Amino acid sequence: MELEELKVLLNSDDRFCRYNGIQLDVIKEGYAEAVMPITENSLNGLNIAQGGAIFTLADLAFAGAANSHGYRTVGLNSNINYIRPGVGKELRAKATEVSHGRRTCVYRIEVFNDEGKLVAHGSSTGFITEQKF
Repeated sequence: MELEELKVLLNSDDRFCRYNGIQLDVIKEGYAEAVMPITENSLNGLNIAQGGAIFTLADLAFAGAANSHGYRTVGLNSNINYIRPGVGKELRAKATEVSHGRRTCVYRIEVFNDEGKLVAHGSSTGFITEQKF
C-alpha cells in the first residue's frame, strides 16, 4: 500500500479522530504529522485544549509513523508531558522514529501550537504485527 493510501485509510478508519476533526496531514516512512483544529468541543474548563484531545492527536501521529512500514502496528505504551497550554487555531503533532525492530518500535512525538511553540512531548512504543496492509 502506498503511503498516501495509508494516510487516507487511517484518517477514515479512526472514527474517534474523524469525529473530532483530528487527521493525518503528512506521512513518510518512519514519520508522520497530524493536525487538530482547536474548537469549542476540544476545550476543557480552562478554555485550553483538553489533555486527552492533545494525547489523541499525538497518538494518531504515532499511528501514521508506526504503520508507515506496511505492517499493522498497535500501541504498547505511551507517555506525554504537557509543556504549555494548547491554544490558538490548531495543534500539530510530529512523530519521528527512534527505533524500529522486528516486533517493537519507538517514536518521539512533539505537539506544537500554530506559533511553533512546544505544547507537549512524549514517546510511544508499538508492537509490530505480522499483518500487512
